[in-house]
Amino acid sequence: MAGLTHPANLKYTKSDEWVRIDGDEATIGITDYAQDQLGDIVYIELPWDSQTLAHEDKFGDIESVKATSELVSPVSGKVIKANEALKDTPELINDSPYDEGWMLVVKLSNLAELGGLLSAAQYEAYLEGR
Repeated sequence: MAGLTHPANLKYTKSDEWVRIDGDEATIGITDYAQDQLGDIVYIELPWDSQTLAHEDKFGDIESVKATSELVSPVSGKVIKANEALKDTPELINDSPYDEGWMLVVKLSNLAELGGLLSAAQYEAYLEGR
């Protein structure tokens, strides 16, 4: 996966989401690999604040010039913040998937789920085997 980045301080899923843990809160987005595969992102639908998410359930849709894909929650919890900037500028996900292109902040309800997430090295090994 030459040229793609997967920061070591994040956790990853096999459905190409990333998670940044800060205490009992998780910031969620899609990986550099996912945005690269999608191509130019033109629309994103995210849940509203206070919506409860369940582990591995759909939480929204992302649309690119190539396809529409489901977004899958890597954790369970309550949405405490959505990235409102993505409504008008969804291309932030292409430009900065780990910083400005974040999607949600979730108050975690089951910390044990974090153990099922992949490290950056595990995620990169998974991508190599795809």
